[in-house]
Amino acid sequence: MKTIGMIGGMSWESSAEYYKLVNEGIHQALGGVHSAKSVMVSVDFAEIETLQKNGRWEEATRMMIDAARQVESAGADFLMICTNTMHKMAEEVQAAIQIPLLHIADAAAAAVLEQGIHTVGLLGTRFTMQGDFYKRRLADKFGLKVHTPVAADQDIVHDIIYEELVVGKILPASKVAYQKIILNLADQGAEGVILGCTEIGLLVKQSDCSLPLFDTTLLHAQAAVQYALKA
Repeated sequence: MKTIGMIGGMSWESSAEYYKLVNEGIHQALGGVHSAKSVMVSVDFAEIETLQKNGRWEEATRMMIDAARQVESAGADFLMICTNTMHKMAEEVQAAIQIPLLHIADAAAAAVLEQGIHTVGLLGTRFTMQGDFYKRRLADKFGLKVHTPVAADQDIVHDIIYEELVVGKILPASKVAYQKIILNLADQGAEGVILGCTEIGLLVKQSDCSLPLFDTTLLHAQAAVQYALKA
């Protein structure tokens, strides 16, 4: 079994879910009392959030590289960045380490294509929805057509993530707001929706929506289990 390396803390709410999912996945695959071999470096999300808000992406990249090197030095065989937004600097992080980076968008795209879907909606932070680093990878590498919410809906999605989900607030009214936005994406032509923020799956479940949902936390964790067990 390979040792799974994780950069967490963005937020710790979803990082705890990652830890649970990879251990459950290894146990389901191997049985007995098996659990995942893992290393996690957890950052202070307050520092990351400040850099994001102020557009200080070079500093954020240096923090991610430092954390990745810590994970590598601790003996991880591959790396996961346990957040969608910070894949903005995935290429720089990969270039700074010797172990492979398991990209979260690749895990999501593989699940989308497996269901025969080629047009998706994307929910996430404003940085993920408005930037091209995530949408471009989905389009160029996997041939997916990606729709994002209209500006007003993007504000709602982003604010709920940063004001509620990252601090563990799960509010019924916010779930309803997300359900409406998902329906709006369906009206744009989306055949499924990528939950492109690792906290969104804490709020919205497949049972809440008729449109197929692709929870990146779950899919990323499943991909890590598969990679860890691959000969």
